[in-house]
Amino acid sequence: MSMTHDMHYAANRRPALRSPLGLFTEALVVWQQRRALARLDDTRLCDIGISREDARREAARPVWDVPTGWRS
Repeated sequence: MSMTHDMHYAANRRPALRSPLGLFTEALVVWQQRRALARLDDTRLCDIGISREDARREAARPVWDVPTGWRS
């Protein structure tokens, strides 16, 4: 399958129902990742192409505010 087909499929599939434990786990992982991003020093942020302000803004987002593509 082509990447275009995969992207189209992912964009048009219906969201799966997830258990409360699954939702909690996802929120915990997002929270941990955002805290880790906030702790990176300027050298590491530069390595991944993110400014300090971008990192601060991302870390401040609520755990339920994730891109649709992240949701499984």
